[in-house]
Amino acid sequence: MDINIILITTAVIGVIGVIVGAGLVFTGKKFRVIVDEKEAAVREVLPGNNCGACGYAGCDAMAAAIAQGEAPANGCPVGGSPVAEKIAAIMGVDAGSVVRKVAFVRCKGSCEVTKNQGNYIGVQDCAAAVRCGLALKDCDYGCLGLGSCVKACPNDAIVIRDGVAVVNRNRCIGCGLCAKACPKGLIELVPETNLVMVQCSNKDRGPQVKAVCSAGCIGCMLCTRQCETGAITVTNNLAHIDYAACTQCGKCAEKCPAKVITAPARN
Repeated sequence: MDINIILITTAVIGVIGVIVGAGLVFTGKKFRVIVDEKEAAVREVLPGNNCGACGYAGCDAMAAAIAQGEAPANGCPVGGSPVAEKIAAIMGVDAGSVVRKVAFVRCKGSCEVTKNQGNYIGVQDCAAAVRCGLALKDCDYGCLGLGSCVKACPNDAIVIRDGVAVVNRNRCIGCGLCAKACPKGLIELVPETNLVMVQCSNKDRGPQVKAVCSAGCIGCMLCTRQCETGAITVTNNLAHIDYAACTQCGKCAEKCPAKVITAPARN
């Protein structure tokens, strides 16, 4: 083989290599992504559920918002105080108070206290049933028990038991996806520390409620007369609790004739 051909080939390859290398260096500088160290540190601390409960598209978006000062250090409802404190340390700000929240189903309408209007064999999805105008149970306000919330939960914290959704508070991460999935708006996020809650959403008058569910709120207002802080009120025939004012005394639950109010265990 001619030595000149070998030398020329080697030279051409060398020149191409230099050009490609220079191009890569230029491209790297031109399109380099500047990484915000605080943003990366915050993202590392966030739980990574990407649930959207914070109001942002996911943990990446949340981290960027916190790093830019557009979201508070305690903006992640899933992480609670531990995550908020770590983020506050990274950002050099006050963590603020964070109360972990858990999902609560405002319905006690199990198969024992209300009746089904028939055997439903359609799509097992609450939203689909509502869109079709189906009334599966005597109580129009109650849980349909088809499990849309179960499918939405990323942590297997909800099960359907006796025809009504039940939340495992120990597994619930407070993402709120179940609340968004419930077409009847029966699920709300409540402070984890609060154990006094009204397990009903029926706004009909007492006789109508009793006719469809033996465990429904009848709006009798006995609970309001027991509360010393005014934390419980009755609006539209249904009891509501102000969790910020509730002292957890449980007196309202003791006097509730329908036993529709939960109460903390007493020693």
